[in-house]
Amino acid sequence: GRHISQVKSLTKGQWSPTLLAMVQHLANHGANSIWEHSLLDPSQSKHGKKKPSPRDQVHPVKTEFIRSKYQFLQFVNKQKDGELNSIDDLSKQLHSSVRTNNLETCLRLLSKGADPNYFHPEKGNCPLHVAAQSGQPLQVELLVVYGADPGAYDSNGKTPIDHAKAEDHMDLADRLVECQYELTDRLAFYLCQRKPDHRTGIHFKIPEMADSSLDMSELAKQAKKKLQALPNHLFEELAMDVYDEVDRRENDEHWLQTHDNKALVSDRQGVPFLPLNPDFSATRNQGRQKLARFNAREFATLIIDILNDAKRRQTGVMSPVQTPKEPDKLPSQVVQRKTNFNSIASDEEPIYDQVASDEDYSSIDNLSIKSAGMKDSSLAQPPAVSIHTLLSFIIPPP
Repeated sequence: GRHISQVKSLTKGQWSPTLLAMVQHLANHGANSIWEHSLLDPSQSKHGKKKPSPRDQVHPVKTEFIRSKYQFLQFVNKQKDGELNSIDDLSKQLHSSVRTNNLETCLRLLSKGADPNYFHPEKGNCPLHVAAQSGQPLQVELLVVYGADPGAYDSNGKTPIDHAKAEDHMDLADRLVECQYELTDRLAFYLCQRKPDHRTGIHFKIPEMADSSLDMSELAKQAKKKLQALPNHLFEELAMDVYDEVDRRENDEHWLQTHDNKALVSDRQGVPFLPLNPDFSATRNQGRQKLARFNAREFATLIIDILNDAKRRQTGVMSPVQTPKEPDKLPSQVVQRKTNFNSIASDEEPIYDQVASDEDYSSIDNLSIKSAGMKDSSLAQPPAVSIHTLLSFIIPPP
């Protein structure tokens, strides 16, 4: 899952040019050695582990290795006690380093815990302000990947965008604006293969269903009201979960496109729903997994509702009723799903289903993923759910 590592196709995934350049630069300059230090020096290895081969199974071989490498940091170069630096010291070094093009140094500092949003008490700004002012687009991409805020203010009330414009780094300023709308741009592109042109001041693109047959049932109206009633932090969580589900669906599609039918029969290794994130509540994990049960039209409807409400919350203006159609991407037929909400809310039945754990993935038969026989497996697919019911998980009835 994204909380441990992120998988994205280099050839089929959507990349900004500078983000891809940053990834390629780090890969070409041995950045992987940060997390595989002891594996590269067998004499220092105390774990007796080896890197999985491409033919190894995802579960449990590759899964365990990914956890050891990225979550537990078992192979990194351990510092001696006398070499330990405080987070404050690491963050100050990062603040100083981002003005240069030495990506490797900044990556090492970030991997050791340097704060990408560190506010320097003497300089009065953050690393992203420095990188933007210095015209370092790859440093900007690295900082944003690690969570730097493109809209952060310095002591003079200026953002990294302001600093980039002041130094005539206009392409970098445009990219920083894009970073602020990464989530909504990503959702819009998933539906219609287009993004808004931020340079013209248009920051939201709301696609319309191909045949204009949006679900106008009472349940759909209630779902929209629930969505609009969500507090900002819960709305943000839902939007991020849908963003992760978009990633999961696209990765699955890319996998299918790059493997022939024979490989699919014997070598299918997919992720049928979003993995369990131990940092999230059981309620949120259950809602995330239920997103996999949405068919294409239901999922598109949820995305459009999120885009509309994101625009409302950002600008206070709802999108017009008539919006440009994108008929090539969205399906024309709705598969109706019936969900008995009363039974879900009943005191006699549990509100939440069992949340599938990582171990459950290994028990899913690869061939069964593509077969209709999966209907009888409660772990293989989360139970069917409507948008109204999904939002009821987030805001339980009083």
